[in-house]
Amino acid sequence: MTDSAKTPAPILAAGGILLRVGRRPRIAIVRLRREKSWVLPKGKLNPGERAIAAARREVMEETGHEVSVHEFLGSMSYSIDSKIKIVQFWHMRAIGGQARELMYDIKAVKWLSLKQAIGTLTRAHERVFLANVGPIALKAVRESERDKQSERNKSTKRSLHNGRRRRASSAEHLLAAG
Repeated sequence: MTDSAKTPAPILAAGGILLRVGRRPRIAIVRLRREKSWVLPKGKLNPGERAIAAARREVMEETGHEVSVHEFLGSMSYSIDSKIKIVQFWHMRAIGGQARELMYDIKAVKWLSLKQAIGTLTRAHERVFLANVGPIALKAVRESERDKQSERNKSTKRSLHNGRRRRASSAEHLLAAG
């Protein structure tokens, strides 16, 4: 018998670094009902489920928020009950307010700054992971918001320019008619 035959298959899971965008972006962490620990929203893949689909489903179930999924942030692995658990994470953004009830396993959701979230997480491996990928997710949010503002500014300039052109054209029309 080879070593690989003795090694149990890893537990596959997925989740998200969920941000609520605003003047000061906030990161969601959830409190487990049984263990009373604060963790990142995540959960196991269903048979045949793709990791990205599981991440979306789990984060929605655990936070009650609809989410948009953005770039892949990385994965972490750790030992649990003599098995290895591998969790893949995506950067996600909350869409609107809480849209559904939390699943029973989750007692509460907190929206915290990156520093507060790192300090509140119960598990050391999650604190280290968030300390490494959290800044990447926050940078993506800032860049996205900057791009949206730039587009709004361009749109406003186009509207002003088009309005001036219409007024100038109307004035020319009136002068030509007079």
